[in-house]
Amino acid sequence: MRKLILAAFILFCAASYASDKSAKPEIKADSVLVLKKERVLQLLKDGKPFKTYKIALGSQPEGAKTQQGDNKTPEGKYVIDSRNPQSTFHLSLHVSYPNVPDTAKAKARHVSAGGDIMIHGLPKAYAWLGAAHRAHDWTLGCIAVTNPEIEEIWRLVPNGTPIEIRP
Repeated sequence: MRKLILAAFILFCAASYASDKSAKPEIKADSVLVLKKERVLQLLKDGKPFKTYKIALGSQPEGAKTQQGDNKTPEGKYVIDSRNPQSTFHLSLHVSYPNVPDTAKAKARHVSAGGDIMIHGLPKAYAWLGAAHRAHDWTLGCIAVTNPEIEEIWRLVPNGTPIEIRP
């Protein structure tokens, strides 16, 4: 009986080792690129896209964000600087908007640059919409994807990852 248990244990360990060896680690993004006109978010590794997502933007998508409440998605170079696992929008990754130039431009105009720009999923009550949420730009300036997509992006984009948002 002891030999049978030992043999089963050895087979179990060998099978676990083989399956672990064949599983490839997930690639982590070293940068994120958002192309507003194309409504696309790309995860990049060594400058090459390895994942692409269709997105919805702020309800006034043309042009760069210039002040709080303009419903525009910013344009420029930022960083994913934090994440919210308790987000109203399923999960969210915070974009470091406003940067120094954004703040200076807003200050010169005597307005607030705003903030709270996120890459996020859908609110629980609207998760059923899935990809249909992209039919219209609807956010207040954020970048929206489906809930399964934000779960994947959450895993693949560490804090500190640079993000560039282009027109």
